Amino acid sequence: MMNGPEAENEQTIGEATYLRLRADIIACRLAPGQKLKLEPLRETYGVGVSTLREILNRLASEDLVVAEGQKGFVVAPATAADLREIADLRLLLESHALQLSFRRGDLEWEGRVVAAHYKLATIEKQLLAGEAKQTSDWVRYDFAFHNALISACGSKALLDLHAAIFDRFLRYHMLAVSFRGVGVVDDHKAMFELALSRNIDGALAMLASHVNRGVEHVLATGRLSTQA
Repeated sequence: MMNGPEAENEQTIGEATYLRLRADIIACRLAPGQKLKLEPLRETYGVGVSTLREILNRLASEDLVVAEGQKGFVVAPATAADLREIADLRLLLESHALQLSFRRGDLEWEGRVVAAHYKLATIEKQLLAGEAKQTSDWVRYDFAFHNALISACGSKALLDLHAAIFDRFLRYHMLAVSFRGVGVVDDHKAMFELALSRNIDGALAMLASHVNRGVEHVLATGRLSTQA
């Protein structure tokens, strides 16, 4: 049994590999339904089989991976029903956090919201102009903006849970490989203005519309039709 610095190094490597594998699933570099064979994963990620099993079981607990008994592991499939379920859960969590954050937010919170929206608006302007091609350039700032909006909610558990669900929602946008365009830009601008004016009712209505239009956009790409 390892102990001391050697054990700590193994834990650090395992955590880094977990984050890398998780990111590859969310970015769809590992496609929905793809079999996760241990030997190829060992060669790609450079960790032992036992560490990989622990990581895959951890990802299975997050519903990003499915354990198939003796058959091994596969990346969680992407379906319309799952997308809608995740969207509903995201709305439930984010709406609650939004209300708490709007009530408790101070000047520091407003500063975070302003900074996050500026960065998001900048990348969206580039996307609309055709200067940025990768959806991944946008999704990072999209999450940062939504996270800033709820960052004053006062609950780390709520923020962590929301982030996990947001990542699962994000995977569908990465699968769609498509930016929604002017509509999403307008949504974010409206959310920004509603946040600064502390308009809770308006923000909740906009959030629901924003998420639901995102779902319909992903479905309209047809990318889920073969992901049953």
